[in-house]
Amino acid sequence: MPRVVPALALAPVLALVLALALAGCAAKTPEPTVFRAAGDPIWSAAAFQPAQVAGTWRQVADFRTAGSCDAGGVEITPTSEGLQLRGTLCLAGKAEAVSGVAPLVGPGRLRVKGEDWWVIWVDVGYRTLAIGTPSGRFGFILDRGAIPVDRLGAAREIFDFNGYRTEALTAL
Repeated sequence: MPRVVPALALAPVLALVLALALAGCAAKTPEPTVFRAAGDPIWSAAAFQPAQVAGTWRQVADFRTAGSCDAGGVEITPTSEGLQLRGTLCLAGKAEAVSGVAPLVGPGRLRVKGEDWWVIWVDVGYRTLAIGTPSGRFGFILDRGAIPVDRLGAAREIFDFNGYRTEALTAL
């Protein structure tokens, strides 16, 4: 004769099955967007002169696939400890406050809020800066004024050379 299992004995099993089914439906945390392949080489500007970047910079482009924020800006003051940064930047489509001293950790390399920011290009007149991260989490272009098409194009080429997906570079 077939054995009948009481319904109460199945309750824990059913609860486990239900919990696993619901866990499969739970919203997953999206992976952060990365704008360059991790294995691609990236170079910083070895001849970068920190004293030359003193002043007010306006953000003219950033990398993004979603999100929206206005062009940011930053005031840069060289100090004996690194570069004092003060402002707000649009990083990967999200406005982020930037404040404090960014120590120089190599030629053309800064550490900002625990993350490495590399100056990958600066034009000869120190009017335009292209800054990226080895992680590829973001990249952006700063200019002292309205950036002309030739310098914007040069910065785009430098990002491409450093492995960035330039189709995500958005002028602000």
